[in-house]
Formats: sequence, structure tokens, C-alpha cells
Amino acid sequence: MRSDTTAQAKTAAATPFRRRVFYIPGYDPFHPRRYRELFRKEGTDQAKITGYTLDLKSKMTQGPYGWHATTTIQTQETEAEIDVLVWSDIVKDSMSNSIPATYLQLVRTAWAYIGSGALFRLMRLRKGPMIAALYPIFFLLAQLGLAILAGWILGKLATHYTHWTLGLAVFALTVAGALRWFRSIDNKIFAYYLMHDYAYSAQSGGANPAPLEARMSDFRKTIRAAMDMDVDEVLIVGHSSGAHLAVSILADMLREGLPENRSALGFLSLGHVVPMVSFLPKAQRLRADLAYLSTTNDLTWVDVTAPGDGCSFALCDPVAVTGVAPPDQKWPLVVSAAFTQTLSPERWQELKRRYFRLHFQYLCAFDRPGDYDYFQITAGPQTLAQRYATRAPSKSRITKAVNRYTSTK
Repeated sequence: MRSDTTAQAKTAAATPFRRRVFYIPGYDPFHPRRYRELFRKEGTDQAKITGYTLDLKSKMTQGPYGWHATTTIQTQETEAEIDVLVWSDIVKDSMSNSIPATYLQLVRTAWAYIGSGALFRLMRLRKGPMIAALYPIFFLLAQLGLAILAGWILGKLATHYTHWTLGLAVFALTVAGALRWFRSIDNKIFAYYLMHDYAYSAQSGGANPAPLEARMSDFRKTIRAAMDMDVDEVLIVGHSSGAHLAVSILADMLREGLPENRSALGFLSLGHVVPMVSFLPKAQRLRADLAYLSTTNDLTWVDVTAPGDGCSFALCDPVAVTGVAPPDQKWPLVVSAAFTQTLSPERWQELKRRYFRLHFQYLCAFDRPGDYDYFQITAGPQTLAQRYATRAPSKSRITKAVNRYTSTK
């Protein structure tokens, strides 16, 4: 295996530092081109703030959707080929439910978390993600209640002036119309979106659905092929629910074995929601993968969250809180993006109530950046191991095991 000393020697040389990046998004129905545009826009802003150059162009390799990024930081050039795990089509299919089917989904998802006891365990960790989890349930029930109330009022009026059969028809049409209207504005309130998100994780009790497992397997093969290439680092980035997909992809790849003379391997998990899955009874695969990855010497795993992100389990060690941390646990290094410090007071005031936007802040520019810079990590001349070699874990990290289900088989 190539040592970090070798990578450092190449960094100091005139040849570009080369990296393959594999980005795994969370539950998102939009095509990955939105991540390319986000990288271009926010990366350009970050480069101006920090004082380096960043350019994007079309990717230069075959395979999944992606792009090519080049930076020059203190005269050192870096080339990064970025591939994205495309599963937006799977997400879209899972969101194609009718309105009645979504309400049935609500009942099943609520029961999956309440009936298993997972909900009450999760509440012991962070309030933010639990509010986010309960949000679609309360909003969808409120929408149903308002639709029924409007239908009852208009139906009563129709019955009073005509006949009860017309009143019943008015009631049904009003309820259906109101629910369709609520769904049409979901791009502003995200109730249906979040309901489908949590339902997708809960539908199999924490096990990955077969179509997603197949897509993960194909992506793992692409990553494994990159380990044979002449690059300085292979970096896997998992955001939101993409973090737990990355855990399983990496665990499978490491179990299969890696080439002896290989690139440095890094794993960056961002804004994770791992407990939403690992706390479910049938998540044995994920729990086993978490335990396995936490002790390996074959990679560097850095987990970045922020208390300001109410949609993630901020500073919760995903291995430890799941209850599967072995005595020799090494990973992840849990650090905070510290939004209140790395964003100026003006920028923080602008963003602090935009909860879903903050969940993507890890992929965006910081106007007061600390040691976390997404664009230098993915397209800069240091491996993840080098960048965080002397970084201590956050003193506020949560490591108490609160999961009821800890079986890995």
C-alpha cells in the first residue's frame, strides 16, 4: 500500500495530485446533475473566499454520471474525477404512490418505528432529526384534517340547500381536491417527500431493498476498479442516507480484498442519519458493516456533522450509538462543521431557519472556513488521512449506546 509519505512526496512535486471521488447522495429524486451544478457554484465561491482556483469540465472516464475538477492551491495542481451513484430513478419509483397509498405508508412507517421501540430510543440522541421524522406525519394528518373539515362544511351547506346525496358528493370532491392541492405545493413544505424518505428506509425493517442493493453492488465494482488505477487517493463521500449506503459498499469491498500496491482510501460521511436505519430490527447487515468498518486499517473514516443541522444525528458516533462498537474501535473520527463558527453571523442568520438547506451546507461554501472545506477535501492536494492526521475528535460527540437491536446476523 502506498504510504502517506509517498503521497506527500508527490504533492510536493510538479506532477498533479490525482484523486477519484465517488459521491453517494441521500434519498433524492433529482438527477445528479444538480450536484454538479452545486459543486460548480459553491466551489467557485469557496475558492474565492479561501484563495485558490477551481475549474470544472466533463468527466474523462467511463461509468456513472460525474465531472472532472481541477484546483490549484499554493501552486500545487490537483485533478479529481468525481462519479455519482445514480439511484434517483429508484427514489422516483418509491415516490410514485397515490395519495391514499401515502397515508397507508404513513401508518406502516409510524408502526415500524413505534412498534419496534426504535422511535423512543432515537429520541434519546437528538431532537432535531426526530422532529424532522415526525414532521411529515403531523403535517399529513393536519392536511387530512383540514381537507375533511372543509369537505364537511361545504357538504353541510350543499345538503341544507339541496339533497344529502349532493352534499356527500361535495364532501368527497372537496376532500380529494384539497388533498391534491396540498400535494401540489409539497415542493414548499416537503411533507410527502419526507414521508417517502422515512418509509423507504422502514419498509424492510432496515434492510436495503433489492433494486438498491443491485445498484450498490455495481457502484462497488466501479470503486474497486479505481483502486487499481494510478491515483493518489480514492475517496468515498456519503451524504445523509447516502452515508449508510457508503458504509455497506465499503465493507463489502474491503471484505473482498484490496490490491497490495494501492491508493490511499478515504471515507467522508456527511450529515449522517445512520440511526434511522441501524435502530430497526432487520438492519443486521448495516450493523455488521458498521462494526467491521470501525476497526479496519485499510481506510481513514472521518464523520462530519453539525449541531446546526437539525436533519442529522449531529456528533453521534454512528457505530457507538448503534451499540456495535468493538473494544478496538478506531473509526470514525467524529468532528463538527461548527456552522455557528464557520459561517459569519450574517450568513448564519440567513440560513439558520432554512433547515433543509442547512442539511446540504456540508457541500457548500463557508465564509469563515475551518479545517473542513469540502472542495479541498475532494479536489485538493492532501489525502483525508493527511488533512485530519492531528485532528482530535469533537469533545461533544455522543458515544452512548442506546439501540435496542444490536444483532449483526
